[in-house]
Amino acid sequence: MRMNWKRTTCVLRRWICGILVAALFLSLPAVPAQAVSRQSAVGFYLDTVITLSAYTEDSSLLDSALLECGRYEQLLSRTVEGSDVWRINHAGGQPVQVSDAAAEVISIALEVSRLSGGAFDITVAPASVLWDFTSGAAVLPDAAKLADAAARTDYRKLVLEGSTVTLPEGMMVDLGAIAKGYIADQVKQYLIDRGVTQAILSFGGNIVTIGEKPDGSAWKVGIQDIDAPTGTSMLVLDSRDGSVVTSGIYERGFDLDGVRYHHILDPKTGWPVQNELASVTIVSGPSVWGDALATAAFILGTEEGLKLVESLEGIEAVFIQRDRTVVSSSGADPIPMP
Repeated sequence: MRMNWKRTTCVLRRWICGILVAALFLSLPAVPAQAVSRQSAVGFYLDTVITLSAYTEDSSLLDSALLECGRYEQLLSRTVEGSDVWRINHAGGQPVQVSDAAAEVISIALEVSRLSGGAFDITVAPASVLWDFTSGAAVLPDAAKLADAAARTDYRKLVLEGSTVTLPEGMMVDLGAIAKGYIADQVKQYLIDRGVTQAILSFGGNIVTIGEKPDGSAWKVGIQDIDAPTGTSMLVLDSRDGSVVTSGIYERGFDLDGVRYHHILDPKTGWPVQNELASVTIVSGPSVWGDALATAAFILGTEEGLKLVESLEGIEAVFIQRDRTVVSSSGADPIPMP
């Protein structure tokens, strides 16, 4: 769906350029001399640049937090041999005992699948592996193979009992559309447990905040302009101790014969969703829910996606359509950029 776990140098360079000009850094204020100093650390995990900025006197803390990203990646990546997901996919239909982290992520994924009527589905992996959205080549997969992959996609056939996962042979799981949010939440808690009360953490399309800025104001999180270079904001949201997750068709994909083929796949067909939307941003407490719901709401489209969001407590959304029309949930308050 949303994450190719292979680390590539070209992706790293592109994201670094984008991150350096992102609204994340525009939101960081000057710190008074008497205040705790701001520390920052940058790493590359989960196929994206991770940028952690926090007010702390411990210069090594953020480096330690980055290592947590790597630890969870080893558990949740589809492509890391021996990971929980790798073992599920190679079990030939036999039950697999997984870590508490993997069990929790899968449990939330199944709940979002149920709430969205299957719009979100982590068993879409047989289809997602047929697409190449990173090489720059505009090549469509074989239609018959995609149809076969879609026929092997059904979250209802995945059985989770405690920390035991059973997946029918021939099916595959990919947590790429939810794991980044879960890991962001774990890193946030890691920092809170060590005394951090003010921080803004960027996991690519996932922004997580701890507390407020030192001056007491909210962190400012930009929503990418759908028609502009990476790092150019179209809208801005306030965030206090929460999560802002955006998923859009500009993130990964290619154009062919006037059609945008992107990484957000319809589980029912295996093809990229072709609707009116260019991006969906979810505002939530836990980022793991924001991650999964951004994909689900996008696939559902503006009308049904908005219904889903409005039915959930503590969740808000901003839908940006391809013609730049903005539709927001009742509690969202995006600010247009001048």
